[in-house]
Amino acid sequence: MFLITLTVMLGLIMAIIDSSIVNVALNNMAGNLGATTDEISWVATGYILANVIVMPLNGWLTALLGRKRFYAASLTIFTLASLMCGTARDVWTLVAWRIVQGLGGGALQPTAQAILFESYPPERRGSAMAIFGLGAMVGPAIGPTLGGYIVDNFDWPLIFYINIPIGIAAFFMTLAFIRDPSYIKKPERGADWIGLGAMTAGIASLQYVLERGQREDWFSSATIVILTIVAVVGLAFFIVRELRDPYPMVNLRIFRNPTFAAGNIIGIVSGFGLFGLNLILPLFFQNVLRFDAWETGIALLPGAIATAISMPIAGRLVNRLDARAEIAIGLMMFAVGAWWMGGFDQYAGFWDIFWPRVLQGFALGFLFVPLSTSTLSGIARGALANATGIYTLVRQLGGSLGIAILELIEIRREDYVQQMLAANVNLHNSHVASLLQGASNHAQAIQTLSGIVNQNATVLAYDYVFRFSALLFLLAVPTVFLLRRPAPAGGVAEVPAE
Repeated sequence: MFLITLTVMLGLIMAIIDSSIVNVALNNMAGNLGATTDEISWVATGYILANVIVMPLNGWLTALLGRKRFYAASLTIFTLASLMCGTARDVWTLVAWRIVQGLGGGALQPTAQAILFESYPPERRGSAMAIFGLGAMVGPAIGPTLGGYIVDNFDWPLIFYINIPIGIAAFFMTLAFIRDPSYIKKPERGADWIGLGAMTAGIASLQYVLERGQREDWFSSATIVILTIVAVVGLAFFIVRELRDPYPMVNLRIFRNPTFAAGNIIGIVSGFGLFGLNLILPLFFQNVLRFDAWETGIALLPGAIATAISMPIAGRLVNRLDARAEIAIGLMMFAVGAWWMGGFDQYAGFWDIFWPRVLQGFALGFLFVPLSTSTLSGIARGALANATGIYTLVRQLGGSLGIAILELIEIRREDYVQQMLAANVNLHNSHVASLLQGASNHAQAIQTLSGIVNQNATVLAYDYVFRFSALLFLLAVPTVFLLRRPAPAGGVAEVPAE
């Protein structure tokens, strides 16, 4: 059991960390490759686009190739692409190999979860999800820290080269220790290329809109408008086609299981918090507190450590407490941490950040472990690969949605607050009048006032975003009652996906 766990965790951690490790290295890559900011951003965007395309196909590809062969192939693709990313000498070559790497990485996450969930007996599935959660939740926080250290002390290709020995080891361990379960059957027919095309166009367009919408000023951009239409039409066509197909590539009938459906709703919120705030927090640290890449990674680290501590605790409690109570506690703890951060100002230091980050990190363990265990516990073993692929995709899209919404709120709120503050900068304001009267250089004094207004507007906008996130998590608490009360350990009744 230990060797199986170690094998899948090696692949999982590589894939998860690579989704965030490059973010702190983009400026160095741009300078080295002679790329613009917009061009280099595709290094991150391309990886995520490839991830979300392959995730829902996890069940079909597992059935087609077999679990061992599929996981080994995913590791091979990811490791080879990592080598090629490190050797890239122009930005578009790097982007192309990041897309290939994303195809491998997107398959590793749900396959690892399915293998762990199936390998452990029902009474130990909470522990299995705690182990999986260490990679899924801690990885995104460790990525910027590790990336910041590599960028500051070495060169950016190393963030790809470090995957190579890990990938090779995981490949040979997969051949040695991963087995193909007898209940995984070959697909009844070949690929549905029309459905696959609609799904790819729809999901990729949706992810592009969420990733790039703010950068392109949303619906003032013809590209965003067109891709939104493609996303709606493509996904609607795909959903209808899959529901009517007796042998679908992606079995959406699994949402007939009410616990799985409810778990995915909460998964959107957890993805919102994990990915959305994990983007906003580094921006706050760098734009407001003036942290560099290494300091930003160190500031994020306490949350990752707290999550690593809470995961095994939550895993042990899954079979002793009602999982719904654990999830509600996790949502409320995260909300308290986010509300706490809403009181930060530009003078906040490491220890001001430390405790709310620890609280949020601890909350993620109590949220992720029982949620994953409850969501997947009623799924038949033969349908788990399909279920984990969909579940991972939903959490990823929830994160992308969170990033898009939080970025939009922050920018709009900053503009609004800036206008409100600027309206009070006049001679009727005693502080302004005093500053101008005592200044030897009025132009410099006005510039100082402008800087103060901009800084305060930025701080207040981020604080607003933090507290908006807190309210969202609180509003999600009632959704836990949509989950069915878990069956006693050892008595899990599996519900077919059909």
